[in-house]
Amino acid sequence: MWTVVPADDPVRGTRLRRGFALEYVTLGWNVAGIVILAIAAAAARSVALAGFGLDSLIEIGASTMVIWELAGTGEERQRRGLRLIGYAFAALAVYLLAQSTVVLASGYRPQHSVLGIIWTAATAAALFVLAAAKASTGRALDNPLLRTEGRVTLVDGILATAVLLPGAERCAGLVVG
Repeated sequence: MWTVVPADDPVRGTRLRRGFALEYVTLGWNVAGIVILAIAAAAARSVALAGFGLDSLIEIGASTMVIWELAGTGEERQRRGLRLIGYAFAALAVYLLAQSTVVLASGYRPQHSVLGIIWTAATAAALFVLAAAKASTGRALDNPLLRTEGRVTLVDGILATAVLLPGAERCAGLVVG
């Protein structure tokens, strides 16, 4: 994939390349995550892992929107991108509400998943680093879309941590007790 980099501003060009790189890393991580989490969720019969895997689709959509916006120019592109990322945030909120309600109402307790715990821990760490880098690069580029998508990544990192904590506790209890 090619990127549009202004020849007359090498600093901005470097920042744009960094923005693209951050989004492509996010895309790759989330695509891999969907596959890994589907395997782990099926093995553990975990709604949380399955839901977190589906949440990766929201992040993929948001990253795709930022790549699209970075490749072009104009306020209309930014407005459209911000609106679509806003929809992604709303979808994430609905997803969290629905998943929490189902799990709490059913009282379902999944099996532990070492693969799920390892992947989710790595994901939490990666997403926090990516979120900080996107915020920094978005500020440097004065790009509200990249900054906002960095917040989506931060929320996903928090979600990964929330999914991880109960699973790690159960796994540790199985190993120690």
